[in-house]
Amino acid sequence: MSSIGTYKIRPAGRHILTIGRDLIQDSYAAVVELVKNAYDADSPDVNIEFLAKPDGSGYSIVITDHGHGMSRDTVINKWMVPSTRDKLERGRSPSGRIMQGRKGVGRYAASILGKDLLLETITPEGEKTVLLVEWHTFEDAQYLDDVEILIETAMGAEHSGTRLSMTGDSQLLKDWDQQQFNKLRFELKKLISPVSVAINDAGNDDEFRISLDIVGFSDVQDVTENIEPFPIFDLFDYRIAGRIGADGKGTLIYSLQKARNTTDEKISFDFNGSTGCGELLFDLRVYDRDKEAIDLLIKRGLKDSIGNYVGKNQARQLLTVSNGIGVYRNGFRIRPHGDPGFDWIELDKKRVQNPSRKIGSDQIIGYVLIQSEEQSDLVEKSSRDGLKQNSAFERLKEITEKVIAKLEERRFIYRQKAGISRPALRVEKEFERLFSFEVLKKDVRSKLTRGGIDKETADEIIEIISRDAEDKNKVAEDIRQAVAIYQGQATLGKIINVILHEGRRPLNYFRNQIPNLRYWYDSFLKTGDARKLDTIMPIAEGVGQNAEVFVKLFSRLDPLAAGKRTARKPLDLKKNILNALSVFEEEMKIQNVVARVDGPDNFLFSSWQQDIYAIFTNLFENSIYWMNEKKVQIREITVEVVTDSDTLLHIDYRDTGPGIEPDLIASDVIFEPQFSTKPSGTGLGLAIAGEAANRSGLELKAFESEQGAWFRLQLKTEEE
Repeated sequence: MSSIGTYKIRPAGRHILTIGRDLIQDSYAAVVELVKNAYDADSPDVNIEFLAKPDGSGYSIVITDHGHGMSRDTVINKWMVPSTRDKLERGRSPSGRIMQGRKGVGRYAASILGKDLLLETITPEGEKTVLLVEWHTFEDAQYLDDVEILIETAMGAEHSGTRLSMTGDSQLLKDWDQQQFNKLRFELKKLISPVSVAINDAGNDDEFRISLDIVGFSDVQDVTENIEPFPIFDLFDYRIAGRIGADGKGTLIYSLQKARNTTDEKISFDFNGSTGCGELLFDLRVYDRDKEAIDLLIKRGLKDSIGNYVGKNQARQLLTVSNGIGVYRNGFRIRPHGDPGFDWIELDKKRVQNPSRKIGSDQIIGYVLIQSEEQSDLVEKSSRDGLKQNSAFERLKEITEKVIAKLEERRFIYRQKAGISRPALRVEKEFERLFSFEVLKKDVRSKLTRGGIDKETADEIIEIISRDAEDKNKVAEDIRQAVAIYQGQATLGKIINVILHEGRRPLNYFRNQIPNLRYWYDSFLKTGDARKLDTIMPIAEGVGQNAEVFVKLFSRLDPLAAGKRTARKPLDLKKNILNALSVFEEEMKIQNVVARVDGPDNFLFSSWQQDIYAIFTNLFENSIYWMNEKKVQIREITVEVVTDSDTLLHIDYRDTGPGIEPDLIASDVIFEPQFSTKPSGTGLGLAIAGEAANRSGLELKAFESEQGAWFRLQLKTEEE
């Protein structure tokens, strides 16, 4: 016997309980899910009340909000439909909140909290709908659609909102101990953004208040409190905050809380013209995430409202869920800017390139306040999922990056001085320290003498050490020269844009004219007309002239590209500095930069050509970049070689650019590898220049100057 038919899948009655209990496994997590529903209902607040019966036979949980409530139709066709896509499809609440509940099952978390659920919900029009769910009926029913729920609806004059009442028996009561309530309070605190609370001080942000009452539970402290976020926003390690006007000028304050007795630093900003995105108010706070930093964060006061310190894992979790740079207008956040993980400044991408100096998106909590669309040209997308990526938005990103860079510079310096970060490796100094045996020989001789060893034996031991030191220094010199080659090639990489720019013109000539040359050549072969040569020859001459551009360019770059180091030898110092300057010949013409090198002709200085190039190429590249970046009107570079007969006294290098901040000069941090004030800089330029100077017996120093940058190359002293 055979039969064919169609049938429907019928969920079992207990399917609803399976959804709630499998997806929401903890009682405190179930409460959080219901609180999120209050948020999605645009309620300004939610009250959670736990009341234990005096005889210990059970308890009640009541969760009340003042949101927009639900109509009878919504209750029947959405609230009572498991896994509805309603919130997922809407995405946002009527007031613009991003929906926290997306799976359509959070309300069934109530089955974990009690034996029943009484729902009372009122719309703004006064329509009140009431229903009672007894969860055991789902256990008893064979199929889900066998369960019938009575729904009552009537009109009234009560305020809109929703009230959920649940009752539990003595068995469920046991779940609620002090540890469970502590977990609940921790999760509730995380729901409130510390940034939103800070913004509220000034206006009308989308506030969401949570209050909690716990009464009568055995061995549990009674609680009546307004849930406040953990004070993590005030416990920053580093902070930069202030105003930048629409004219691009402003003042920000840098603060440090990792050390005692620190003073705030005032930083003046001038972006040389309009911001292009209106007036901006910043408050950005940065946190280190290493073990010691987390310990200090907790010690500075990361407690809950009862006064208990949070644990280390909780502290890290708080940073993770709180991070983000919010963009606010009129007190309201423009989502998703500020959501954890929404890295609109691309901090993580930059940090990968320079982890010692750059911060990651999980280290910063803060906001930027922007003006109206008419004043800022920062326009919200019609889909309400952020700002349109127009020129104003790009300008906002650029300015925010520069503000963060000022904090990163100061953070880097502090961490270096405090010994928090790993010291930067300065190759030349490390070689000198590693392969210097004089102190060792002195200590060994002293020990031998005190031990009664005769002078002849001591001399033999010292001689053994000296021979070993000589062998090791030969190896060290080979390594030093290899490093010099790599640094020269790294310098070449830094100025690749100059090479590409200068090479683009002849390449374009070849691309455009060689097909013409081929055309006229074929025409000549076909016709034999000698007049065709009059057209061919100028093209051929142009090919030769443009090829010469490449020859000259490559000859100027050859010292940096060399794969082998020649012996140190006397060099015409002025001539080699001019040759290094010639690398930027075309770039300086385009940027209107004038440069001169003063000093005696034919003065010889013992060095390597690659190192002279490495020093000055990096200095020239920095000057040209910053004079262009800051739109300096007068653009000049001067190099002065000062000698006394056959002795070099010093070389002064100056430009008319924006100069270097005194703090950066005093800390010597500008010569540290990985430190750079360029937005996407690698921090290699001055570090390489300093290393190259050391190899030549020179020291590169920076000095404060009334105008522009001032560097001096001078001979190292005996101590150095």
